[in-house]
Amino acid sequence: MTIKKLITGIALLLIFGGTINAQIITASYEKKIDSLIHREFGNKNEPGGVFLIAQKGKNIYRKAFGKANLELDVTMTPDNIFQIGSMTKQFTATATLILEQQGKLNVNDPVSKYIKDYPNGDKITIHHLLTHTSGIKDFTKMKTLSSIAQKEMKPEAMINFFKNEPADFSPGEKFDYNNSGYVVLGYIIELVSGETYEDFIKKNIFEKAGMINSYYATDRRIIPKRAYGYHQKEYGFVNKTVISFSVPFSSGSLMSTVDDMLKWQQALHQNILLNSKETQKAFQKYKLNNGEEFSYGYGWHLKDINGTPDREHGGSIFGFKSMGVYIPSEDIYVIGLSNCDCHSPTAITRNIAQITLEELKTSAKKP
Repeated sequence: MTIKKLITGIALLLIFGGTINAQIITASYEKKIDSLIHREFGNKNEPGGVFLIAQKGKNIYRKAFGKANLELDVTMTPDNIFQIGSMTKQFTATATLILEQQGKLNVNDPVSKYIKDYPNGDKITIHHLLTHTSGIKDFTKMKTLSSIAQKEMKPEAMINFFKNEPADFSPGEKFDYNNSGYVVLGYIIELVSGETYEDFIKKNIFEKAGMINSYYATDRRIIPKRAYGYHQKEYGFVNKTVISFSVPFSSGSLMSTVDDMLKWQQALHQNILLNSKETQKAFQKYKLNNGEEFSYGYGWHLKDINGTPDREHGGSIFGFKSMGVYIPSEDIYVIGLSNCDCHSPTAITRNIAQITLEELKTSAKKP
């Protein structure tokens, strides 16, 4: 080995923190990932996105594509801030478990313990809310949603909007993805903690995890490096539909960056936010009343990539889409954020995770 090659090898180890990381940072791997992303995000004059791949907490790929702002012709950078939509549910679930860890609630508590007049509240538990098995009507499926979409709604008013709708099924009978349940969780977090949901998340998660570029979403505050959201019409791109973030609330109103989302994943992995007992609750599969297991924990879908278990969740809100995949066995995290709901990172992020997993296994076999 030449001195030049030796120095390059040492540099790679220092940058990526281990031989496995160094081995998978090959030109062919990077080209494969670039090619995959370019199929959907390849037009540099359109809204774009940011993708990050990390292994053992170290970045092995971090790139931005397209424009962060079309009107001002601002090119996207990896530091841009996006709305993450339903990935917010991870934070709401973890906040609930933080309160359980503090002894302030129990996931088996009935909703009626906190919201006295909630219909069927003595049968619906916090566990049902966390796992989308409550049967509560999902407010996003209500025809009257447009009547409040731009109103400032207090959490209690938001709950009053859907709570008297007929239930879709009895608690624990089915798994049916549900935004309303996570709005109820956000309100319970406020009632139990005595703080706003925004303040509780900021103090107990963002600050502890070092997520300095994450926020409760707002269209009013100046957010440095904000990526603007877009829709695509037949005649071209338009600015995103304006909504009040008090409507999605704790089911979909957070903003973040790929770097902060990696900090989030690492904080969970290292038990910075939750002890191992509470963490296990988030990442285990549960059963319906009939004993049938379903593939959702508390705020994460629990699936697999070619037989290797993973944890994943996406998000979609006007003008933005997001997707994160974590493979615990290899400590691989892939996050993709898009600033147009016309460009979805979901399939791409899963494919990147699969390619990275295969690359790791291949590199491990090499002498």
